[in-house]
Amino acid sequence: MVFVEDGTAARVRTRVRVPLRNGGVAYEAATMVSFEGLSDGREHLAVLFGDPLRQREPLVRLHSECLTGDVFGSARCDCGPQLAESIALMCQHGGIVLYLRHEGRGIGLFNKLDAYRLQDLGFDTFEANRMLSFPDDPRDYHPAAQMLLALRVPAIRLLSNNPDKACQLRGYGIDVRGEEATGVFVTSANRSYLSAKVHAGHSLRLD
Repeated sequence: MVFVEDGTAARVRTRVRVPLRNGGVAYEAATMVSFEGLSDGREHLAVLFGDPLRQREPLVRLHSECLTGDVFGSARCDCGPQLAESIALMCQHGGIVLYLRHEGRGIGLFNKLDAYRLQDLGFDTFEANRMLSFPDDPRDYHPAAQMLLALRVPAIRLLSNNPDKACQLRGYGIDVRGEEATGVFVTSANRSYLSAKVHAGHSLRLD
């Protein structure tokens, strides 16, 4: 367990097997794990594929919730394809998806839609955040580190194009022993969005 600032412990609440279907393809049952005592009080979820807790360095994806992309297939971002790719990889090799309730990079669904309106006027995703009085990316990955430690997973390989995730996890005590890039899912609808992420330091090659 890991102890947060107010002295309470982050711990596993429930583990349950759930058969999943993604993109019309049925996958083997995964184990969904909920937690108590996370530092931000949100209902983040770990989804375990195969038997990653027996692996020395399981593959881990920190995936921020994206209702528009994950559920409705929005082409304005690359969230849905990244999640589908992560699940497919982990069904083959085992791994953990930490599904984090960080809608809109932490600003919430309604604010994200407000930001979309600003993007339609020509501002990029980070400029839109600032115009709404939010930081470029306010996400804190302390709860993700707590979840991994509650699962007794102190060392991982991270599936991500965002170097801030590895940096924060290491700062919170997780041994990130390797970083693997996700695919680059560029379309005419999301190219400007991905270009903004490149300028913000994400490891993406759009050519």
